[in-house]
Order: sequence, then structure tokens, then C-alpha cells
Amino acid sequence: MASALNDTEVRLGHGSGGAMMKRLIDNLFLEEFGDEAALPGDDAGVVPLGAGRIAMSTDSFVVTPQFFPGGNIGRVAVCGTVNDVATSGAQVAYLSCGFILEEGYPIDRLRQIATTMAKTASEAGVKIITGDTKVVERGKADGVFINTAGVGLVPPGVDLSGTHCRPGDVVLLSGTLGDHGIAIVSQREGLSFSTTVESDAAPLNRMISSVLAAAPHARCFRDPTRGGLASTLNEFAEASGVDILVREADVPVRDQVRGACDMLGYDVFQVANEGKIVAVVPADEADAALAAMRADRYGADAAIIGEVQAPSIEGGHTVRLETPFGSRRILDMLVGEQLPRIC
Repeated sequence: MASALNDTEVRLGHGSGGAMMKRLIDNLFLEEFGDEAALPGDDAGVVPLGAGRIAMSTDSFVVTPQFFPGGNIGRVAVCGTVNDVATSGAQVAYLSCGFILEEGYPIDRLRQIATTMAKTASEAGVKIITGDTKVVERGKADGVFINTAGVGLVPPGVDLSGTHCRPGDVVLLSGTLGDHGIAIVSQREGLSFSTTVESDAAPLNRMISSVLAAAPHARCFRDPTRGGLASTLNEFAEASGVDILVREADVPVRDQVRGACDMLGYDVFQVANEGKIVAVVPADEADAALAAMRADRYGADAAIIGEVQAPSIEGGHTVRLETPFGSRRILDMLVGEQLPRIC
């Protein structure tokens, strides 16, 4: 259970994807208008509609800079919402997009963003069918903010949630950690590497469908965006009342990303990703799930990184990281804001 919301004003940390944001959501938004479908804390809400079920998610994107190695704010806006809907097991079909533009923003840059959104939606096999545009005065925004919402149909029998993890389950990660976060900060800080670090932003709905076909009893999926892998696993552990053990040696991280995190004092397990999926599946389906990930163009570096365990303290839930030296440390949810305006 998240601690009470004692803050008197909004701070950057309330958008971090970590503990501060969870307090805000649990103790303000869910308290005021949380529907039963929102209570599990998954990335998409699943509700009945007619004879079937739909999944719906919405997200707003304020990333700065808006153009970065590997993409721009438009690609992140489409991928972020497609992936959130897909984590419910839904077949993502439609998106909406809303733009808040600052007076004076260059039309040619806006067209580049829109073109990227169209290409990314086509890659994902979804359609952008409605939208909205507002313009505010100079100095009242930061160029362009984008909101996207997505809907999809949930196939019969599919029931995915972070509340479903069970001791003995296996944790998989679809690729290298921290690429998006370090791509953004490298642009902001003018960092250079021997090889350019690019954002990993990618639509992963087809990968999730393949994994679900290979591992039909999968417990849950989640894209570790703000707050990174650490926050995602802590959310799973709390929701299911379990412990999770992660083996550091098995977690794929690019050398440039690891070096940048060491230099900047970041924990790579808390750095944002926009094109990775965490999956929890039963142990007897783990190899099949891993093979399905690696067969996808965005899953070449996928790995089994840990397992779900019974809680070591009654009523508790802890995520631990086993180092290559055999020692273990607590892998905490992000507190505060490590890197604002990341997505």
C-alpha cells in the first residue's frame, strides 16, 4: 500500500514513474475517480463492451528535446500507447492524438513529427482515427505536447495483470536496458560516445502477441518506461504480494549505457525505456516465451533475468538484485525524478 499523499504542491517527482507518482495516483486520482478497472494498476484498463472486452489506455508526452537519436516525440507517442494497450493482451486497433502547440513552433518540424507518427502507426498495424489541436501563447508551453489514447479488443480467455505473479514464475526482459533514457540525456548534455546511443522506442504489440501464443499462461507484461525495470518489478511484487529476484549478470545492458550511467550517477535499473517489455510467465513456458521474443526484430537481446519467489516477510514484497559476486541488494522503486521530460 502506498503511503499517504502529504505533498502540498506538484513536483517533478510526481511524474517520475516511481514512488512519488504512485502516491499521487493512489491517493488522489484513484481516490477521486478510480474505477474498478483501474485499481490493479496495469497499463491499460480492461472492461466489457457488448459481448466482448476492450482495453484502453491514454498517455501524454512532453519529452525534451523533441528530436533525438532513434526518433522523435511522435514515435514515442505512438509506441508508448500501443505498448500500454498491448500489455493487456489486446489486439490494438485504433489511436487518437491530441496536440498542444506553442505559437511559433515551426510547421516543418510539426510535419516531421506527424509523418513519424503515421509511419509508426502503420508499422504497428493501427490507425489514428481522431484527434484535437490546441495552440497556446508563446512561452506558455515547450513547443509541442502530445496526448494519445488507444483501444483494442481482448481475446476471450486472456487475463493478464500484475496481480497474477506466483512463486516459481520466471521474469523475462526483451532487450537492453536504458537506451532511451541515455539517448535523451546525451542530447541534453552534449555527451558523445564511440557509438551513438539511440532511443529504443518501438511498437511491441506483435511481439507481445507472439509471446502470448507461445506462453498462453503468461501472467503479465509491462513496458518499463519511467522508473525503469526497478519500478516495474516493484509494482509487480506489491500487486501480487511476492518477492522477485533478478540476476544482474543476466540483464542485458550496452557498454555505452552502463558507462554513461556510471558517469552520471544513474542506476541503470531505474532508467526509462520505450521499446522493451518485461514478461512474467510460468517456468515451464519460459523457454518458449524467450524464443518468441528473440524471433521478433525488437527482441534479439531478450533474456531470462530472474524469478518470482515467495515473500520472505509475511505480508511483504521485495525486489532483490543478485550481483555477479553473489551478494544481494534491494532494488528499490525510483524515488523522486531522475530525469524529467523523458517521454
